[in-house]
Amino acid sequence: MSTFDHAGARVRGDGRFSVSRRRLHRLATVRRLQGISRVTLARRMNVDVEEIRCQEEETNDLPLSALCAWQKVLDVPMAELLVESKDALSQSLAQRAQLVRLMKTALSLLREANSKATRVMAQALVDQLIEVMPELQGVSAWNIVGTRRSLDELGVTALRQL
Repeated sequence: MSTFDHAGARVRGDGRFSVSRRRLHRLATVRRLQGISRVTLARRMNVDVEEIRCQEEETNDLPLSALCAWQKVLDVPMAELLVESKDALSQSLAQRAQLVRLMKTALSLLREANSKATRVMAQALVDQLIEVMPELQGVSAWNIVGTRRSLDELGVTALRQL
């Protein structure tokens, strides 16, 4: 004989239980929608990429401390990591992600501006974005060093001989 508790765990007659393989979180989805790579996330959380990949499996039962670490690094409400919303992300969170990308672009324009007029317009855009969303104050511009390579390409380190 077995019964189900409110969390979806099957409690068996011998007192042991097994957890159903249903979706428990949205870590990978939220990470991708925030535009953060696994490598960047692993660096910020001080773990290796394989640990991130393992934690992202939707059926993994993670400790609350791991979810809190994800919440802090992704800077999203905890509910966004746990609850499947109707949209890919809630409206406010999707707008936040768009504003962060827009701020990165504006800061890149400011950094690369060749004329005074362009710098003034880019600075005005940055100031207006901060007015709309003050937490954009700490956002940095897009990286301009190097280019992305595909998963099939080797990096320069692999080509060097010892």
